[in-house]
Amino acid sequence: MVPGEASYDSADGPVASQLRRGVLEYCVLALLRDGPRYGVELLQELAQVQVMATSQGTIYPLLSRLRRAGLAETYLRESASGPSRRYYTLTDDGRRALEEFTALWPAFRTAVDHFLNPGDLP
Repeated sequence: MVPGEASYDSADGPVASQLRRGVLEYCVLALLRDGPRYGVELLQELAQVQVMATSQGTIYPLLSRLRRAGLAETYLRESASGPSRRYYTLTDDGRRALEEFTALWPAFRTAVDHFLNPGDLP
């Protein structure tokens, strides 16, 4: 690769970053569907899938947006290993947003696959 040239084949490249940005909110909502989580815990869960790994500088503003939009709520819980942790939970509106995304995602994925691999689809 030429120095200064963007990498398009990496989980950290600009294409992966754009894709991640588009779906990260719904991945976080899906994680919250399973129960309350705190920020670092969400980062660890996302990092288990390399292409979804993100930073604190991304996750905390996203969590604030989810809270302001009424898709998540927060509460503080004591921590045995340090200061209290802010936990995030899914609201009814957040659950509905996730259900809508879940319903639309297969058709969206199929449409993108159609353009990427037109011979593979009926």
